[in-house]
Amino acid sequence: MNRPEPLVVITGRGLYCPQGDFYIDPWQPVQTALITHAHGDHLRPGSARYILARPGAGIAAHRLPGEPQLTAVGYGARLAVGGVTISLHPAGHILGSAQVRIEHGGEVWVVSGDYKRQSDPTCAPFELVPCDVFVSEATFALPVYRWPPAAAVAAEIAKWWRINRERGLASVLYCYALGKAQRILAELAVLGSDPVHLHGAMVGLTQLYRDADVALAPTLPATTERKQDYRGALILAPPSAAGSAWLRRFGEHSSGFCSGWMRVRGERRRRGYDRGFVISDHADWPALTATCRETGARRVLLTHGHSEALQRYLTEQGLAAQALETAFGDDE
Repeated sequence: MNRPEPLVVITGRGLYCPQGDFYIDPWQPVQTALITHAHGDHLRPGSARYILARPGAGIAAHRLPGEPQLTAVGYGARLAVGGVTISLHPAGHILGSAQVRIEHGGEVWVVSGDYKRQSDPTCAPFELVPCDVFVSEATFALPVYRWPPAAAVAAEIAKWWRINRERGLASVLYCYALGKAQRILAELAVLGSDPVHLHGAMVGLTQLYRDADVALAPTLPATTERKQDYRGALILAPPSAAGSAWLRRFGEHSSGFCSGWMRVRGERRRRGYDRGFVISDHADWPALTATCRETGARRVLLTHGHSEALQRYLTEQGLAAQALETAFGDDE
């Protein structure tokens, strides 16, 4: 029996569905781009048409230049694109993140994009989508990566902030501007947080989350418009702000970094932070291995990260697994 033609192949422009004539998260401009989420390594400018999940449309419009042609699709709605039927399903990664389900000729492929299984109040929870072939990320695909409950880590952040306040220090917490910052704010909101100061790169994105009715801790912009005493304040900033002149306004401060990479002993010191907090918007090792198995896929294709380690593990478990070379970067 001949194997059906693949529904997704690797090309110089990215993951391509020949039967539907579209790309998924292309890294060069194309005619039709299906977008899993709005992080910069997945959403790139220049394509003629973008198809994405409706909850992420506002973020995409904010991040793309000009007036991009956006087709916003509700989760689970079926849409004919070329010769295939597609639908988008929650990936649990950030607001508006989606898995792409492709159906053609009796075959179902699912391209997951980035995903996580851990609870997150800022986005729709991950939906397990049965398929014949599953394309999975492998960012944290090593057994050492196992996430503690995010609520417990948020309590650690609040305690660190309180101790620094008692010492008369500002607390500068580095985290990614889209997704991670808003998740921290949502977890702090549950704890009844005081206002948190935001780097300018986070202000507009955070408002988009509020516009989507996501409950967040109160925020203030970290601005230089007038002299301000930041002693005792918590400031969220992107990693690119570390070591910049922007930091001088906060005076003496303690620094922290919030990322899945903080799970590895020594990463905090290597990166030069005082504290490390483990919250990730990607699946950890148990979630990756369980998801690949629970989809019922007969084949698993792995993109970016520690794909070789996960490939070996899945092969040992009797699953046909293969690593794919992609240009996706690291939003963690």
